[in-house]
Amino acid sequence: MANIALFPGSFDPFTKGHEDIVRRGLQLFDEVIIGIGRNASKQRYFALEQMTAWIEETFRDTPQVRVVAYDDLTANVARKLGARFLLRGLRNTTDFEYENGIAQVNRYVYEEVETVFLITSPHLAPISSSIIRDLHRYGQPVEAFLPYSIELRDESKESRTTT
Repeated sequence: MANIALFPGSFDPFTKGHEDIVRRGLQLFDEVIIGIGRNASKQRYFALEQMTAWIEETFRDTPQVRVVAYDDLTANVARKLGARFLLRGLRNTTDFEYENGIAQVNRYVYEEVETVFLITSPHLAPISSSIIRDLHRYGQPVEAFLPYSIELRDESKESRTTT
């Protein structure tokens, strides 16, 4: 039986910190599935389809990684995908407090799932998706924080600045 981990998140955007967690997770798991969850209470900054394409491009040479989008409880998705592990990154103690509660609920929904936390690599710890969105929104370069290029391909930036 393969050890499959689901790495869930909104990934808006998917950062070098996220990439680092996935690549390190591959040292522990046979397959890592990046699950982009839909959150009805949040408006995405980057289109889901575009983010999926960027993440797939990032891992195009890594067949043990795949990307799925979902609109369900993470634990239910893990069960459906045959993932017995949830992979999560922790940047700081605040992340731990938040993630601990989620891990407990996921275990309640799907008893066989284990959440595995990896501590973010120190040089990537300051990176957060919300900071990157703010920088991008106001025209600052964000390439240093992302494992793919968005500046030339992101048409959403133009649509936000002209409306």
